[in-house]
Amino acid sequence: MTLWEMAAVLAAGAGAGAINAVVGSGTLITFPVLLAVGLSPVTATVSNALGLVPGAISGAIGYRRELVGQRRRILRLGAVAAVGAVTGAALLLTLPESAFETIVPVLVGLALVLVVLQPWITRAVKRRRERTDVSPRPDGGLPLLAGMGLASIYGGYFAAAQGIIYLSLMGTLIDDTLQRLNAVKNVLAAIVNGVAALFFLFVADFDWTAVLLIAIGSTIGAQAGAALGRRFSPVVLRGVIVTVGTFAFVQLLLR
Repeated sequence: MTLWEMAAVLAAGAGAGAINAVVGSGTLITFPVLLAVGLSPVTATVSNALGLVPGAISGAIGYRRELVGQRRRILRLGAVAAVGAVTGAALLLTLPESAFETIVPVLVGLALVLVVLQPWITRAVKRRRERTDVSPRPDGGLPLLAGMGLASIYGGYFAAAQGIIYLSLMGTLIDDTLQRLNAVKNVLAAIVNGVAALFFLFVADFDWTAVLLIAIGSTIGAQAGAALGRRFSPVVLRGVIVTVGTFAFVQLLLR
């Protein structure tokens, strides 16, 4: 990488760390940048997963106050997330790269739709809670475990917008505040990224320069996102994510 390319990857890591801590979908920032500096889609995905691990942990630490009293929930959902992450990572390396290049534009498109619909999803969850006579279960039951397992397989394969999927599932099926659920989301993202990263570390090709730059950037960005993210305009954040994600979508289609 040139110096400018390294600076771009570092900045993308910082942006992804901040966005992941607050909303999710930071991969839509880092992934197109890694493609732009010459990495193949699979190598970019693996390098991104490894690099975002410190940022995910940093984001979870930034929300540590909201994690108080949620140990049982985290252990329960974390176990499901770990199994899903291994499954998704194995699929990434088992399926041919041509399959990945076919599937990923669809996943990026799905992630962009989820980012755009996120405010509607949040409002729908809130209306459901206000109108239903039966509150969601504190643990979400089997539907939540199944949904989180599938979301974690997706996260192990390609992590874009997995945080939004987690929040929509937990917000619908668990009776708790969205801020506390967002804190759980950060822990689960750290587990998925960490488990997938351990898997990739021994069996996949990755770019150490990209990994280190994203790791540094995402760690710093996650702390800033946890501290200041609630003050940012959600419209601005979504606008940035959709713009960069659209760029990634177009770039993937033209490859």
